Amino acid sequence: MKNIAISGTWSFPLPGCNITTTIVDVDRACVWIASERVNADADTEVDIYQKGLPDDLFGIEDVAPTELVTKLVSSTSKVVPNTPSQVISLKTVPGEDSLAVIMRGGDIWSMKLGNPDPQFETIGSFEDGIQAAAWCPDDSLLVLVTGEGKLIVMTLTFDVLHESALHTDEFGEDVPINVGWGSKQTQFHGSLGKAAAHAPSAPASSSVGISPDDDLLTRISWRGDGALFVVSAVAPAAGSTLLRRVLRIYNRDGMLQTTAEAVPGLEHPLSWRPSGNLIVGVQRFGAFPGGGKGREGRHDVVFFEKNGLRHGEFGLRCGTHGVGPSDAKERKWGYKVKEVCWSADSSVLLVWIEEDAGDAVQLWTTGNYHWYLKQEIACLPAEGGRYTSVAWHPEKPLLVLLTTKTHVISYSFRWETSTATARAPNDTGTVAVIDGSSILLTPFRMQNIPPPMSSHRLTLRRSPLAPARTLSTPCYVRFSPTEDILAALWETGYLEVWNLHTRLEFGRGPVMAPERIWCGSLEGARFREISVCMNAGQNTVTLIAALGYESNGVDLLQVLEIEQENENVNALEVPRLGSLGWRLALTCGAVVLHRNGKMLEYDVDSEQLVPSVDFGTACDVARVIDVSQSLTSPAILLYLGLTSSGTLLSTTPSSPARTLAQNANSFAVSGDLIVYTTFAHEAHFIPASLLATVDASTDITSERRRVERGSRIVTAIPSIMSLVLQMPRGNLETVNPRPMVMTTISADIDAGNYRKAFLACRKHRIDLNVIVDRNPDLFRERLSSFIEQVRDVDYINLFLTNLGQGSQPPEVISELCDAIREQLEAQDTEMYINSILTAYVVKRPPDLEAGLRVLLRLREHVPSAIEDAVKYIIFLVDADTLFDVALGMYDFSLVLLVAQHAQKDPREYLPFLRELRALEKYYQRFRIDDHLRRYKIALQNLSLAGPEHFDEVKAYVEKHQLYETALEIYRETDQHQEILNLYGEWLFERREFVQSASAFMDAQRFQRAMLAYEKAHLWRELFELAQLQRIVREDIVAIACRVAEDLTSKKRHLEAGQVLLDYAEDVREAVIALVQGNHFSEARRIITLHEHPELLEEIIDPAVLEARTQIAEDLAEMHEQLQKQVARLRELRVKKVEEREEFYGTEDLAVHNVDVMTEASAFTAFTRYTAAPTASGRKMERKVGSGRKGTVDEEEYLLKSLTKLAARLETTQGTCSLTLKSWHDATARHVDETAALVPHLLRFTSVHRAAARELQNEVAAFSQEVAEAFDEVWPASTGEVETTAEPPDSWATRMAEREKERERTIKAITKPGLRAVESWRTRLLDDTATSASPEKT
Repeated sequence: MKNIAISGTWSFPLPGCNITTTIVDVDRACVWIASERVNADADTEVDIYQKGLPDDLFGIEDVAPTELVTKLVSSTSKVVPNTPSQVISLKTVPGEDSLAVIMRGGDIWSMKLGNPDPQFETIGSFEDGIQAAAWCPDDSLLVLVTGEGKLIVMTLTFDVLHESALHTDEFGEDVPINVGWGSKQTQFHGSLGKAAAHAPSAPASSSVGISPDDDLLTRISWRGDGALFVVSAVAPAAGSTLLRRVLRIYNRDGMLQTTAEAVPGLEHPLSWRPSGNLIVGVQRFGAFPGGGKGREGRHDVVFFEKNGLRHGEFGLRCGTHGVGPSDAKERKWGYKVKEVCWSADSSVLLVWIEEDAGDAVQLWTTGNYHWYLKQEIACLPAEGGRYTSVAWHPEKPLLVLLTTKTHVISYSFRWETSTATARAPNDTGTVAVIDGSSILLTPFRMQNIPPPMSSHRLTLRRSPLAPARTLSTPCYVRFSPTEDILAALWETGYLEVWNLHTRLEFGRGPVMAPERIWCGSLEGARFREISVCMNAGQNTVTLIAALGYESNGVDLLQVLEIEQENENVNALEVPRLGSLGWRLALTCGAVVLHRNGKMLEYDVDSEQLVPSVDFGTACDVARVIDVSQSLTSPAILLYLGLTSSGTLLSTTPSSPARTLAQNANSFAVSGDLIVYTTFAHEAHFIPASLLATVDASTDITSERRRVERGSRIVTAIPSIMSLVLQMPRGNLETVNPRPMVMTTISADIDAGNYRKAFLACRKHRIDLNVIVDRNPDLFRERLSSFIEQVRDVDYINLFLTNLGQGSQPPEVISELCDAIREQLEAQDTEMYINSILTAYVVKRPPDLEAGLRVLLRLREHVPSAIEDAVKYIIFLVDADTLFDVALGMYDFSLVLLVAQHAQKDPREYLPFLRELRALEKYYQRFRIDDHLRRYKIALQNLSLAGPEHFDEVKAYVEKHQLYETALEIYRETDQHQEILNLYGEWLFERREFVQSASAFMDAQRFQRAMLAYEKAHLWRELFELAQLQRIVREDIVAIACRVAEDLTSKKRHLEAGQVLLDYAEDVREAVIALVQGNHFSEARRIITLHEHPELLEEIIDPAVLEARTQIAEDLAEMHEQLQKQVARLRELRVKKVEEREEFYGTEDLAVHNVDVMTEASAFTAFTRYTAAPTASGRKMERKVGSGRKGTVDEEEYLLKSLTKLAARLETTQGTCSLTLKSWHDATARHVDETAALVPHLLRFTSVHRAAARELQNEVAAFSQEVAEAFDEVWPASTGEVETTAEPPDSWATRMAEREKERERTIKAITKPGLRAVESWRTRLLDDTATSASPEKT
């Protein structure tokens, strides 16, 4: 769907010359020009000129002028008919830094380019001349065909590699094997019999000849990769007097591979497509000897494969050419094809046509197996009327050099899609494709016609007003920015304006009816671009701007103002541009030019060019759009530009340029969205209003979606929310991107066009909740309008269903459903009964009872509609659920109504209903609610059925555990105590003894309450209640013993001792309980208080020694733990430094491109990071620092374990510091073990005193060992460790980041602090003097 537009034209004259050939020197950025003439001695003189070739037209002023470098004189000229040129090949040889010239007379000349005074030297000469020569694309080989018919392959130093005869009867090395399939002998001949199969047939080549327009010269063409070349030469046909042209394919060694099949009427043009798949020739049909059998005047471009077989063709189209033979000797049909050649990227085929009136060049492209004629460039009489050579630039795909005898002309082209840019609702999405004298038009809003077909073919017929040499193919077409007005421009300045009258609504008749509304001519330049704007003022005015190239070497802008009412044409004054490289931007009305990134707007009133913005770089395509929200608001202009390298830019007059993408290949504007595709095969969507209002430094995130590889935008139609993409192979794909859909839907919702928005959501599967979520308050205000617009019952039902499944809070959904239902009921209840039922059903929670009550009212007022309504609600809700809801309403008529329409079996529900009807009212409802498992309501109805059912109530409460409900029902009744008793027993069985005791207390069952208190270990409440109940002394003692035993088992030794002392009055047992909990001070106090000194030696003495032994065992256990964990930490840290690869793992670069891995991949060093845990280990893996050996959490686990060891040590020391609390939060209160035990050891014998000193020394020594180990484990911080740089997105980098996080977690475990020895040790034991204990004195 793309056209080839002229980007720029550049030419320079060489007066008095006879230019015959040129060659582009890429290394020196220049073009070498050969000019020939014959001197008085009949020798050929060749002048070599050099002209700088700029990278683009913006630097044309800096190019050096044309310079005559040198000349050569060849005395071996060879006159060939129809060929005035003696230079066969002009070529720069990069490997030798030389310029080689090959003459038709046989001379080969070479000139060193680095010499200050370059001169040609003769390399050699062929006496019989040279017919053709061609250099290999890599400049390493030269192929010649000599005058005596020899094929010679030479190196770049002109050494002969191969020599053989050109004309041979051999087919080549790739001769096909014929097994007879499809031959005459294998076909059925009907009544002719078997003899017809064996009858000899005339050889096919006997009737094959050449066209009268053939120049009889040999041609050579290389394939793009330099592996093969083809030679086209004329030779006598076997068994015939006719000459025929034969194509032979050779490899680079000169060995014949294939001979092409004979083609009648094959002409001399030859070119091998650089991509390698096609060889191009030209075939003439007609009634001449050896011509192709076909329509008279038919002229085809034919294709061959590398095996020599035909592979398609297309017909040439020349509107000014005759169709029959003429008497002219040179051009029998009034024209002939001189040459064909491919562009560097194989996308464009150039056909050079020589006509009676002058020469022309045609540019052809292909898509979907159709060949389009995109451009025709005529050689104007002022330039000589005849081209002498044509050549594509070897690196720039769309730059071609044309020469006449005295001019060198350069054309640069670009791909451009001509599409209508009118805003919605007038956007038709019409795309215009140039194909010769026809413009293929397709309005994608109405029809999606795949190319090469189209909705309408607009055939352009040249007007008598057109200047001379105006060919049939326009050079440029463009649409008006406001309407479907199409302007077509020819290079000679002739232009036509068409009103397409495109239909915007579906219906019968043609989709468009084009009408030519104006035509005229411009003068003074070769024109290449045009813009047209309709309705520029109050009167109907057309503003036309045309851009062209003047003969003086600068660009020219002409602006016409046409009043359509009286057809007055006013040429406006335009300042001279004064340079090359100008282009017209796509605008929203004004005339805007851009050059090298700078954009200038033409002011019609002042007739001046006013600078607007600067992109900072040259753009191939520029566009100006107005992003204002309405026609009455001030214009907000946004400028967009796309460079040839794929950089998409945006800017405004008040902000610098912003780069949107650096890999864009196309863009379009759809309403408020900028849509562009990238070489990463994605489509991006950015709001234009956002680009125009935010600062250039603010990051903007685009929405995106994947598209097919190589997709480019054809057009975007906001009215139908579609984006048309074209694939590289030419086919189209229309998509509805969600950003475009949502933009249009949002605009429709804001404008109140609810039906359009609803239908768009339904078509494109958009959640209908967007209609509400866009503006909930406004939707509530316009609710009646929404109902009136949507109106259709099924649509409203669909909307309500989506509303009920939306993400709104349940109360909001219920409120909206009620509001919609009220509107429906106010308009027509009977019509919208289904929607009303839907509104009840989709509420959260569903209000099915209200829906069924609607059915009851409907049965009373509109009996005829009840059946459909019941069926519909059964469709919405499960029939069994509706049956239960109706039953729960205690309305048997409604139950029967639902059951009958739900097609339930009467044998299932009628007996049950009969049984219910026979019951008393409340007991009937109890049975119904119990059946529906509404147990609380059932209990209430059962309580209302009468006191005779109280036993059943108690059983029902126990069965369904409805104690709290029963307490509420029977509050302030005589049955309340019984319910409390049931509740207390149930709680007691559930071991909720505290709650059970409270229930028993309220029920005044004090014995059960005492038992509950005892089970709950609430001994204070227990003994209080026992005293109030006057329990005998023996029972209280027994209770106290039981309670003390339970408290001791729960490690509540102080409380156990208090119970035994206060209620059992047993001092001995109380002291034993306290000693078990290491409460020695309290035990000694009780012994002294109650005067039982014998208990000191009997209980306290052995207990303190036993406690000392336990502490020693704990110290030994902690010492062993410390040694093992510190050693393991030391091992891990050495391994982390010395064996880093094994510890952390490394990335294998050899597997970067591996796509498929086996399920049983080998384990690596990182398996411990990535391997899936086993079923037994998942629970441990879920915890950070699980400590399993060999895992990444081991070091963290060891550090945490050591901090816990410090907490345990401080507990042993008998201190409870803030540092310990920070590391062991679970330790809220510590037992003073050593600090509490040592004073008691001192008060006994010398043996106890020695044990105390030994214990204190052991704890001090271990504390010192722990402090030294902690200093090693938590060394002073030395900063971050540098790691080897890895690719930013590599797997090793990701793993390293994860390891850094783990290191930060480890470093967060700070070194625990240990209390000083003086804070817990007894200094009296440091004195060597001994003293007797008080007990022994």
